[in-house]
Amino acid sequence: MRYGFVLTALLLFGFAANAQNKPKKISPDLFGIFFEDLSYAADGGLYAELIQNRSFEYSPADNRDWNSLTAWKYQTDGFGYGTISVETAAPIHPNNPHYILLDIQDEGQKGVGLENSGFDGIPVKAGKNYDFSVFLNVISGESLPVKVALVDKNGKELGSSSFTAADKGWKKYAEQIHVNFDNDSAKLVLLIKAKGKVGIDMVSLFPEETFKNHKNGLRADLAQVIADIKPKFMRFPGGCLTHGDGVANIYRWKNTIGPVEQRVEQRNIWNYHQSVGLGYFEYFQFCEDIGAKSVPVLAAGVSCQNSGGTWRIGSTGQKGIPMDEMKAYVQDVLDLIEYANGPATSTWGAKRAAAGHPAPFNLEYLGIGNEDKITGVFEERFRMIYDAVHKAHPEIKIIGTVGPSPNGEDFEKGWKLAYQLSVGIVDEHYYEKPQWFLKNTARYDSYNRRRSKVYIGEYASWGNTLYNALAEAVYMTHLERNGDVVRMASYAPLIARIGHTSWNPNLIYFNGTKVFPTVNYYVQQQFAANAGDVYLPGMIKLKGEKATLDTTAGASFVKDSATGDIILKIANAGSTQISGQADLSAIGKLPESATLTVVSGNPEAKNSADNPQAVLPQSSTIKLQKKWAFTVPAYSLTVVRISVGTIRKQK
Repeated sequence: MRYGFVLTALLLFGFAANAQNKPKKISPDLFGIFFEDLSYAADGGLYAELIQNRSFEYSPADNRDWNSLTAWKYQTDGFGYGTISVETAAPIHPNNPHYILLDIQDEGQKGVGLENSGFDGIPVKAGKNYDFSVFLNVISGESLPVKVALVDKNGKELGSSSFTAADKGWKKYAEQIHVNFDNDSAKLVLLIKAKGKVGIDMVSLFPEETFKNHKNGLRADLAQVIADIKPKFMRFPGGCLTHGDGVANIYRWKNTIGPVEQRVEQRNIWNYHQSVGLGYFEYFQFCEDIGAKSVPVLAAGVSCQNSGGTWRIGSTGQKGIPMDEMKAYVQDVLDLIEYANGPATSTWGAKRAAAGHPAPFNLEYLGIGNEDKITGVFEERFRMIYDAVHKAHPEIKIIGTVGPSPNGEDFEKGWKLAYQLSVGIVDEHYYEKPQWFLKNTARYDSYNRRRSKVYIGEYASWGNTLYNALAEAVYMTHLERNGDVVRMASYAPLIARIGHTSWNPNLIYFNGTKVFPTVNYYVQQQFAANAGDVYLPGMIKLKGEKATLDTTAGASFVKDSATGDIILKIANAGSTQISGQADLSAIGKLPESATLTVVSGNPEAKNSADNPQAVLPQSSTIKLQKKWAFTVPAYSLTVVRISVGTIRKQK
């Protein structure tokens, strides 16, 4: 197989070029990720907490089969007995009202307490440490011996620790458990080993090793797979989660910061629960850790139009925050900017500093609204928020919304409003068949370059096969070509726990112990890790009919100004190989080699838990020539990166 790559002296040495082939600056933030807490993406997913329902706040409002003791079992092995009840009088904090009251009347041989099954079991590894903590209130007034242990399904102890609870009033106790055996489905047992009465809340277990070793941190392996995409930004926390199922369910960022025992938990629009242990501070911190710009999205003062399941009868469920409450809501939006960017001496900057981050997070983008129905109720509230933010913080790039589809009434109304207000960026969404992506590669060619830029906040073809991923790759080469008007793009959704998926497809699947990147993931990774900020048109010529008539192919040629590297991408979603030609003679002395990465295979192949490596990128080193013809295989993505470092060493 022969590969050839077009490079020009313009690219490397600054030659002049004709107008048609003139380089253009494109967004340096083009390819990123979108995180939404659906399919157990946060609790039971990226958030490393191993205890499910740790604060006993589950309820039938989350899921009709749930209650405060979901995932818990009253433990009386060893012939102990007493009573157990869920209480709300005198909790740790009013925001965390429920707790367990145990009245141990006879501790028996082992003690009386609670057992938690985690999220499909608690995975532990031999030789590793786990950080346990709990809030206890010893109401009986006498010291109580406590044992906490991790056990397997047969009760075999995998690791344990013991301590004494002695004080009336809520007090946090922390222990470290060293585990001696591997187990994928352990349980945590908390036992009180004497007669007495005690309140129990915020039972927590984290791996000692979290991502970047942060306390209240993230699951290391899953976070690393996300980081390996090398995204330029991360949008969070949703999605539909942001504007919620009704006004009372709108995601309020202030409820998600501060000590975890004081945060306000709430129902998830996807029919489970949000502990908000992964809150705004943790989102900002994660973005910083992986080198991605933060793109928080706040509700535009309205709930999801699908609230109450009304999508079944025509999507009429959108409700607005009452107008007499909108001034306070607008202030919440402004306070978020202060929380992210304000000095540590400011009111909200001080709260950020108290959480361990005195320096600003350098927020640049702020989304207002998520694929909302463009109604009068929406427009009135969006204008209020937009005007206030634009006036107070003209440095912030505001992202508006143009509905849930790539066309239609809401799309047209959303763009009209964006024009009227001169909104800098608007958020387009589309989930379509692969053929749609192949037929719409000219979508942004005719967009007005002097008006609002575009953020494609959510997009995916319907599937996780190689063919789906390559259809997306062809489309992405055209996003690079239009990177002057398309500022950002993010595949969605990002992650999903196997057995708890609310939506398919997803970019990454996982269970309690393993992470399974899809073929789509590797395509996204190749584009994000090999992004550029200068696009050079006309640098590669595809031969034959495919060059002019067939939309199954796409090519792009970009330069990364930060490194000087030159990157060529050729995506072929067709059933035949593609040939092309390049002329590198204008460069002068060529670098000795370049890195070639190819993603290819059977178009129906997919990575899964049963076959996680069905399709993987394959990299090699190739030599360069001045006159080059190339051929790329059917159903493939080819990426070539030429390092400027190798060129400079030869000069």
